[in-house]
Amino acid sequence: MAEVHRMAEQGYQNAAATYRAGRPDYPEALAPILRDEQGIVPGKTVLDLGAGTGKFTARLVATGAAVIAVEPVEAMRGELATALPTVDLRPGTAAAIPADDASIDAVFCAQAFHWFATAESLAEIRRVLKPGGLLGLVWNVRDETVDWVAALTDLITPYEDHTPRYRHMIWRSLFPAAGFSPLEETAYPYAHEGPAEQVVLDRFMSISFVASQPPAVRNRIEGDIRRLIAGTPALSGPGSTAFPYITRLYTCRKTH
Repeated sequence: MAEVHRMAEQGYQNAAATYRAGRPDYPEALAPILRDEQGIVPGKTVLDLGAGTGKFTARLVATGAAVIAVEPVEAMRGELATALPTVDLRPGTAAAIPADDASIDAVFCAQAFHWFATAESLAEIRRVLKPGGLLGLVWNVRDETVDWVAALTDLITPYEDHTPRYRHMIWRSLFPAAGFSPLEETAYPYAHEGPAEQVVLDRFMSISFVASQPPAVRNRIEGDIRRLIAGTPALSGPGSTAFPYITRLYTCRKTH
């Protein structure tokens, strides 16, 4: 099993800065959930696995817990280090997490678990968790009940080429998982607001299987997205665009 999927390594190495600019953060509604329901508070140690540029890492830092960020792609680590210079940032993968046995109170995988959804990765996560430790899987999922969001998805889908994605739900087949409690799910509406150039164009150009395309293909995709923006009143007018998401949080705990 490859430690880092080829599409993730190539795409995110190429588009780390675009990812940082265009990807949404996570809703404020998660703050009390993390603190009050999941017990992520000062004195706890939390590991962000597949931390990327630190979008969710920042949410964990805000809890006051000690945060370790693990990310295999060098360019993504560079963006995270710039944004969150005090975080304990470590190279590593889900196949070999750089942490001691039973040393971590919670492991979170934000926008990442579909890349390494294997029984071996779950066993490695279980290894580093303390008894009763939390596993949290988080995704910002595009709300495709909105017509122009669905149109954007239709535009890029031909370029997927079997890339692992949350929407395929293959990762879900791993649960229930040995050594973990049943998976629980909660969902929160969220809107990423900003110029369409950022929240739409940068967002889609940072998708791994788009960013890893040859330059001519990337240029064609960018042109298609720009034409869709120009032809969509909700996106082409002056002012801010609100890109709708549903943030999905799945949690379970190490049982033994």
